[in-house]
Order: sequence, then structure tokens, then C-alpha cells
Amino acid sequence: MEAKPMAEHIDLRAQLAIGRSAFDVGRVPEISEWICDLPRRVPRLIELLWDDDPGVASRAADVLERIMRRPSGALGHAVAGHKDALIGLLSEAEPPKVRWNLALTIPRIELTVPECRRVASVLRMWLDDRSSIVKTAALHGMAELTRQDPASLPAVVDLLRTAGRSGTPAMRARSRILLKKLERTPEARRAHTGPHMFG
Repeated sequence: MEAKPMAEHIDLRAQLAIGRSAFDVGRVPEISEWICDLPRRVPRLIELLWDDDPGVASRAADVLERIMRRPSGALGHAVAGHKDALIGLLSEAEPPKVRWNLALTIPRIELTVPECRRVASVLRMWLDDRSSIVKTAALHGMAELTRQDPASLPAVVDLLRTAGRSGTPAMRARSRILLKKLERTPEARRAHTGPHMFG
């Protein structure tokens, strides 16, 4: 049965609260379309990432990740205006779904090199997370950050090779995909032939 479109004025928190558990998608697809129509709705969405209800926060993070896959200029700008808050949340987020969606979302925002490295340091810690999805998303996020911080590429390539050998099945599969993209760059080729690869 096709979902009904969202009304112009809704209680966003109430809609995000719909779901049997924090991992339930609920009305995330419809809310994502609703947010995309008017970027002025972004601040309220981001505010709900800090909600006390893990389900609300998790679904808000899911919506944010979806709208930032191919954002319009206005939508991307609206999210980027909150990048300091999002980077701050990264280091304190606890629900797994919030973590993995932030890991995928924040690297899509225009960042400075110091910001990239601050984000990468958190994502590196998440490689020890209990959730395989969080660990896999952290790898993906670190790979995406190399677009804005090319100097980090050799270290990330080495990390992906390690995860591709000894990570969880999801990490191994994702690492192979990411390496195919990253190893085309000159920096990655130098990392491959460097002396540390033979020691």
C-alpha cells in the first residue's frame, strides 16, 4: 500500500517517534521527501538528533543521511550551517544508528582539513565499536574524508587493507569496494609500493 504524502505542517518529532524500535525505519522515507521540499525544516530535524528517545534520534539521523546523498544546493547549505554541532555530536553520540548515519553524512559536508582530521579521529575509535554496521560506516566515512584531506589517503588505504583481511564480513566487503575506488589515485599507489608493505 502506497504511503500517504506528508502534510505541509506536521509535528516532526511525533512522526519520527513512529516505530517499534530504534532500528525501525518508521516514516523515514516520507519524512526525507518532506524535508527535501523545504530546507527550512532542516534545523528542527537536526535538533532532534539530541532527543532523549533513541528511536527519534536514530530516525532523525537516518533522514539526515538520506537527504545528504544528493542534496540540492539549498539543502546542503542548510545542513552545512550546523556542521560544528554535528561534529560535536559525533564524539558523544551513543545510539548505533545515530553513529553510523553521522559517519556517512558528515564527510559529505564541506570541511576544513583540521575538521576532517577531527572527524577521522572519532571514526577511527569507532572501529572498536560493538556494532559491525558502525565499524563499516566508520571505514566508509574515513574513505570519503580523503576527498577533502588527500594527505590522509595512504593511511586510510592501509587501514582498509587491514580491515579487508581481518574485519567483520561487512567490513571486508565494504573495504574491497572502497579500495577499488581509492587505489586508482597516485597517493594510494605509492602507499601500496612503500617499504612498510613488505616489512
